[in-house]
Amino acid sequence: MKREQTNWLVTLLIALGSIVVILPLYLTVMIAVKSPQELAESVFALPRVWQWSNFSEAIRMTNFFHVFRNSAVITICSLIFTLLTNSMVAYAVARNMDKRLFRSLYYYFVSALFVPFPIIMLPLVKEMSALGMNNQFGLIVLYVVYGISFNMFLYVGYLKSIPAELEEAAMMDGASVWSTFWRVIFPLLSPINATVGILTCIWAWNDFLLPFIILSKPTMATLPLAQYIFQSQFSVQYNYAFASYLMALSPMVLVYLIAQRWIISGVLRGALKS
Repeated sequence: MKREQTNWLVTLLIALGSIVVILPLYLTVMIAVKSPQELAESVFALPRVWQWSNFSEAIRMTNFFHVFRNSAVITICSLIFTLLTNSMVAYAVARNMDKRLFRSLYYYFVSALFVPFPIIMLPLVKEMSALGMNNQFGLIVLYVVYGISFNMFLYVGYLKSIPAELEEAAMMDGASVWSTFWRVIFPLLSPINATVGILTCIWAWNDFLLPFIILSKPTMATLPLAQYIFQSQFSVQYNYAFASYLMALSPMVLVYLIAQRWIISGVLRGALKS
């Protein structure tokens, strides 16, 4: 039998990539469980005394459970409305790509991916303020609207792999377009729905810029905004800040670790017609 040769270049690249990912996480944990005095001595060394009180102090300083609830409400609502609305729009476009109007709509939505956000940031702030939507509801609407460009690309590519004969058979049995979508097509969208849902969760949970420019009251703050409390004009409380960072990112890390295979498979199946 021919002995397989080790590809040392690929192995080296994988090792370097692992270090690039693991080292910042290790430093984050070390900073979060040290006192300021130990941080001044060494960042890399293990702490002599593990300062678990940093986490309780970070919870107190950020009003953690209140901002956690804000982030959870915004993320869950954005997820639900994104899946319901974006899938319907993509279905209408995908099944009418032979018509100029719907084909133009597809390219219009996808072209939004290439528009830099800073260009529309100030007009967006003024518009949302004028409409009285500089609150959590307005933020949810923006996540749904701004997510449609990338989600359209995924959904349309995936819908092309679903035979149109399924819908024709349902309509011959007397089902309306509405019933056909919800009873036949939407259940078949489960893999791509999982991908879109996970990406939407990660985006809405970790986003800083949109909440920063849209939310008008401190009581509406999300977890990323709450981290600002550790930065003053002349110093940063690194141990409390990193303890708060760990608590804030933990839910999405767990979501990603559990569902990463759906993200990868869904993106591939949505980008390519099978």
